[in-house]
Parts: sequence; C-alpha cells; structure tokens
Amino acid sequence: MSLSSFSIRLALAGLLCASTAAQAADRPAALKALEEQGLSIVGEFDAPGGLKAWGAYSGNQALAIYNLPDGQHMMVGTMIDAKGEEVRPAGLDELVQPAIAKDMLGKLEKSRWIKDGDDKASRVVYVFTDPNCPYCMQFWQMARPWVESGKVQLRHIMVGILAPSSSLKSAAILAAKDPTKALNEHSLAMLKDRSAGVKGLDSIPSDIEADLTRNEDLMMGWDLRATPAMVWQDEQGRIQMQTGASPDIAERVFGPR
Repeated sequence: MSLSSFSIRLALAGLLCASTAAQAADRPAALKALEEQGLSIVGEFDAPGGLKAWGAYSGNQALAIYNLPDGQHMMVGTMIDAKGEEVRPAGLDELVQPAIAKDMLGKLEKSRWIKDGDDKASRVVYVFTDPNCPYCMQFWQMARPWVESGKVQLRHIMVGILAPSSSLKSAAILAAKDPTKALNEHSLAMLKDRSAGVKGLDSIPSDIEADLTRNEDLMMGWDLRATPAMVWQDEQGRIQMQTGASPDIAERVFGPR
C-alpha cells in the first residue's frame, strides 16, 4: 500500500491504533507504528473537546492523531461537531504546515532543476517538466510575463515519464552547456511544431540517469501523476500543488501581475 493511499484511508476511515505500554521519548507507542508506515509526526497540541492530539503529515496533507481518554488507543480521523460539520483543529495547521513546507522545499531544492528567471524573484515555482509534454510548453509560455518581469522564478525539475524518448530528451537538456537556454529553445520549437525540439541523447550518462530517477520518485511520492506539476509556497507559507496548464490557474500559481 502506498503512503498516499495510507494517508487517505486514515483520514476517511478514522483508523484506530492500539498502543502498548512501552513508550519512547514520552510519545505513545502507537505513534511509532504510524511513523513506520510513513507518517511524519510533528508535535502535540490541544484539540477541541478536551482532547490532546498530535499533528502529523503525509506529503502535504496535515493529519490530527487524537489521544483517547483510556490512554491505550489513538485515533486518526475527522472530528464532527453538534451540527454535523467537520471541525478542523485550530492548532493543527499552525503546528504542521511549517514542517510540511520545510520538508518539501528542502527536497525540491536538492533535486536537479533548471533555473528560469531572476534569483531575486518573490516567488519560486518548481515544475515537473517532461520534454514531450505539450502542456509543459504551454505552461512555460504562460509564465513568461511573470518570469520576464522578475516576479517569478521557475525551477524545472526534468522527468521522463510520457514516452520512451522523454528521458533521452530530458538528459540532452540537462547535459547542455546552458540547460536554461536549451530548455527555452526546446519550448519555443515545441510550441510551433510538436515534432520539433531537442534531439535526445543516444544514451544517458549515469549521473543524469540517477538524477532523473530521483526527480521522478519525488514527483510520484507526492502523488503527482501528470505534467506539468507545480509546487510552490504561497503567501501564508503553505505548500500548494497544481497540475495542468489551463490559463485560469495563472494568478493562483504565479500571483498577481
């Protein structure tokens, strides 16, 4: 079972986790079981109804893990009030969102990416890009006003998921003397003719192959299944994700012009 499906099942089903008497570092033993299955535990906070809870996350999804009164069980799920409405604990996002942002941005920063835009840009948008994806090229074109004005820097994380030639083309762009120039030229050519653009390498150097594999693992680990896939930090410091390149998403991804 994948981490993504595990976290969704937790949120929807309200999984009960029985703990043992043993504890480590004052944490209930049930938390260790959840950590072993992929959740990241951040810390404890006060929840509604007099409960204590632990904040956790999977990917960019924040979860509350509630301590039950008997001290022997914990529950992950949705809290409902007297009106039947979902209650999102006020302390959850305050505790967990900074940890999510730090974790995800750290992983993105360490990936192999191609810079497109000013280093002083107020917003950085990471975008998983496949060289055979026409929508990636449309996204590249859509971003031009923000990139050229210095407001946004794109960081293209190259992947090769759409066709057998995708990895070869991504490798060619990454191996270029000026990868930014190579990607820009490829994007312009593809916008005019989808059969145009960069010629793929005959074989991929081992270091680039390893980087492409890590990039794709990062993308799939966050359940991003299509390109372009964008990840950025919004004005409130929260991590946002978006796939696709429809014009209506421009201001959400890039901010106001």
